[in-house]
Amino acid sequence: MRGSPDSLGPIFVYVTTEQFVPKKHPLRSLKPLVDSALSKLDREFDALYASTGRPSIPPEYLLRGLVLQFLYSIRSFPLLMDHIQSDMAFRWFIGLSIDDKVWDQSVFSYNQERLIKADIGRRFLEEITKQAAKKGLLSNDHFSVDGTLLESLASIKSFRPKDDDDSDKPAGNFTGEKLSNKTHSSTTDPDARLYKKSSGASAKLSVMGHAMSENDNGFVTQIEVTQADGHAERQAAKKMVKRQKGNRSKRITVAADKGYDAADFVQDMRDLHVTPHVASKKKGTAVDGRTTRHETYKQSLKDRKKIEEFFGWAKVIAGFRKLRHIGLEKINFYFSLAAGCYNLVKLRNILAQT
Repeated sequence: MRGSPDSLGPIFVYVTTEQFVPKKHPLRSLKPLVDSALSKLDREFDALYASTGRPSIPPEYLLRGLVLQFLYSIRSFPLLMDHIQSDMAFRWFIGLSIDDKVWDQSVFSYNQERLIKADIGRRFLEEITKQAAKKGLLSNDHFSVDGTLLESLASIKSFRPKDDDDSDKPAGNFTGEKLSNKTHSSTTDPDARLYKKSSGASAKLSVMGHAMSENDNGFVTQIEVTQADGHAERQAAKKMVKRQKGNRSKRITVAADKGYDAADFVQDMRDLHVTPHVASKKKGTAVDGRTTRHETYKQSLKDRKKIEEFFGWAKVIAGFRKLRHIGLEKINFYFSLAAGCYNLVKLRNILAQT
């Protein structure tokens, strides 16, 4: 007998979102790693919320949503909400059932403030990195540091004199003005500075993102976000090295490019019992034969380039070519979370190969 196209089927059908996710979907291999990391953050999540009152969006769901945003290069929260609404793999990864209502993007954005204040992005990075360490994938002795410019969300038109009383002058008209961070600031993003990292580049309103990675596989271990200036890279590197070493007396090596070849930075590293494997300048170098004569120095300079892979991934995949947020605290949260996502993908890929 021929079936009727008007059949309504059963009134109730129960299926889970996992049934819609293909067996070889890339999120299947990432979800256990994320689950393990977030399970370690339960205590921090409990401390962020009161025991009474109306339930909010679970912080685990917020973090999982942000992880998806970075992994899939989704430009904005409204687009992320659209993807979660229509993609069963996204719903499954976050923990939503088929009939769960997806949040409004403004509610999603507002609920992240607690995570930003508690520096949960850094904690997520730490937990993913610990998983790689348990697999024996991290070096405990050899590291690299570097920094990159992150273009601010603010327009150059917002770069106005600090004592600007000429309200009639059109914004962005700099005729006859000498632009300087000492005399001008952005009215949109006060933390942004007009800066260029090389002589051939154009100056843009930017902040600086800094990272420290281990040299075996290039896993990011530390993150720092600062205002952009000529000393920021070395100052941030010192902070990251201190956090990485902690109270350990064991000597480590830290590789860096020629921008770190300064007497004060090299001396600071030696005071911290760190061997500075800094690329030496042709003239006036602060690195002497005590360091450069060792084979480990040459190897560190080769391994140092692995850290640039993270900066490339962050800008191309995670959307940090131009920032979407304002304020160093908020940018540090998202940049740390992006580093955790980068380590997540790297860990998944290495485990798949082995």
